[in-house]
Amino acid sequence: MLLLQVPAVDTSAASLSATSAAAQPQSLQLFDLVAKGGWVMIPIAFLLFSALYLIFERFFVIRSQTRADANFIDNIRDMVAQGNIKSAESFAKNQRTAMGRVFEKAIGRIGSPMRDIESTIETVGQIELSRLERNMGYLGIIAGIAPMLGFIGTISGIIRIFYDISLSDNISVGIIAGGLYEKMITSGSGLIVGVIAYTGYHLLNMMIERFTLSLEMNAFEFIEVLQKPTAETARMR
Repeated sequence: MLLLQVPAVDTSAASLSATSAAAQPQSLQLFDLVAKGGWVMIPIAFLLFSALYLIFERFFVIRSQTRADANFIDNIRDMVAQGNIKSAESFAKNQRTAMGRVFEKAIGRIGSPMRDIESTIETVGQIELSRLERNMGYLGIIAGIAPMLGFIGTISGIIRIFYDISLSDNISVGIIAGGLYEKMITSGSGLIVGVIAYTGYHLLNMMIERFTLSLEMNAFEFIEVLQKPTAETARMR
């Protein structure tokens, strides 16, 4: 009798093990979630790669074009005060930066009325700022479109779920929840892409604003030098 009872115990343990394994929740893989999002995930993915490209491309351009020698304006000021206009112009040109191009044009106008020099700085500065901001508007568009695309995907999925329910006349919670979580993936993805684009746009704007402040400060010091009635400035062209 003892020998006959042993297999029964083992069978019960195996059954409990199988039931426990079946009860364990399945883990969600990222790729599976993206695949279940539907066709809306394709334009959202395109917007994600576009946003990342624009952010990194603009970041490296802005960083390279706004870098400046700490003694840049001091060197320009000394050269201009000593009457070395050509040297100052060549020095600004060799910087190969937005700041250098602004002051290269401004130095080239020395000898003209002060109003013309100030107008040159303002005009060239606006041109350089426009170059730095090129294509950044697309980041703002992506930040607005991506979440809306996600919501469109979710709404279209919900419509499909209730349409299927109306045909099958089955309103079980499992069917509704199973389809709904898949369609919410598009909303989450769209919001993530929107946040990335929005954050990148404003971080790049902060870099440009710092450059703008530096340009205004340097321009003020440059104009101040030109307005000083020194013997050296009297020899300027």
